[in-house]
Amino acid sequence: MKKIYTLAAVLAAFALQAQFSVTIQAPADFKDQEAILYTLSGSKDIVVTKEQSKNNTWTFKYPNNYMGMMKVYFPTSNNTVNFISENKNVSLKLDIQNNKVKDVTYLDEANELMSKQQEGSQKKELILPALSQIKEYYKENTDFGKALKTEIDRLSGNSASIDAAKHPFIAYYNSNYSKFLSNSSDPAKKVNQDEIINFLDKSNDMLESSSLLRPVLVAYLNSGGNTNVTGSVDKLLDRLKVETPRGQTVLSELIDIFDVYQMDEFKTKYLGLAKNLKCTITDRLASTLKSNANVEMGSAFPNYKFQSPVNTNAKSIYDVKADKKVIVFWSSTCSHCETELPKLLEKYNDLKTRNIQVIALSLDVDKNSYTKKIAAFPWVNDSELRGWNSSYTETYNVHATPTYFILDANNKIINKPEHVGDVLEYFKVK
Repeated sequence: MKKIYTLAAVLAAFALQAQFSVTIQAPADFKDQEAILYTLSGSKDIVVTKEQSKNNTWTFKYPNNYMGMMKVYFPTSNNTVNFISENKNVSLKLDIQNNKVKDVTYLDEANELMSKQQEGSQKKELILPALSQIKEYYKENTDFGKALKTEIDRLSGNSASIDAAKHPFIAYYNSNYSKFLSNSSDPAKKVNQDEIINFLDKSNDMLESSSLLRPVLVAYLNSGGNTNVTGSVDKLLDRLKVETPRGQTVLSELIDIFDVYQMDEFKTKYLGLAKNLKCTITDRLASTLKSNANVEMGSAFPNYKFQSPVNTNAKSIYDVKADKKVIVFWSSTCSHCETELPKLLEKYNDLKTRNIQVIALSLDVDKNSYTKKIAAFPWVNDSELRGWNSSYTETYNVHATPTYFILDANNKIINKPEHVGDVLEYFKVK
């Protein structure tokens, strides 16, 4: 009996051990305490856990096998640090200036190698074309000409091959990025739709965690042209089997792509397909269905508890009492917002006299920029100052700024204007 008990204890202890850990060090003057660890599913960040700083160090324990992109987000300072996991311990050291991440030192082998690979690829894509142009103006027999030729030859050469057995994720990422997403002018290197379909069908689980899925899907749609989007998508989903986890993830990504590019006809079609699936729905697709359901016409707009509201004593959207409400998601760095919000401001008094209230939720990051901008806006303003990490981007299915909703007195969605002109036309105040 003692042996069984001992074995059970060993198994229990083993189960509690992490598959790997993520350790992040920061200098003493970094003011953040909380940090959030994310993995990736397609293009969607998945929260893993939150940790508090201990002596300016955060240690995350990850209990499962995971190879792919990860990130740590510091919500107080809105810093994000990206890195990879190859199912081995990750160790990073941050260089901080004015409470912002200035640089990252990768202390583990995989991330150090990935960083060097990325730096080399950027130089090849950005610097090589410029050097090739400069070369025309210098003779090769001069010292500068010789040095220039040496650098061009170095950047033009193939990157050092990666041992896939030792670094499976880096090898997977580099080879597939080069094949499907590099901007090669060589027609022989262009991939066709069938090659992309085969890749999406046969690829292992690193596809979802690699950050490659969405850009590859965009490349797939572009390869088929704009004349037969439905045919291209149906061909892909038929091959993947839309009821499978891979098929559902791809369907979710496609719905979001159609949303981002305002391809409403296709979004409606494939959102309908997703709603009518009879199989068990994955978390990835469920989140897409939920965020879209939240903002359907006639739906009750989900309430939002304000963080630091300006120009109101209300605690939430529902607490703002008005016959109609205009909800606008915007940012001080958004050029379209710069054009549209002043037009809304011109008619704000007209709206207000009719008991129509404007509630602006900002996707800003910089507090000073946000504060300066809202000084001119007399309506209700609020922001989490987390940019696209703001909670309401997923809740309200926000993919672009500005995004508008019009609510009735009961907070039901009665209109979804595309532009400020549509808002003013709806209320006949143009």
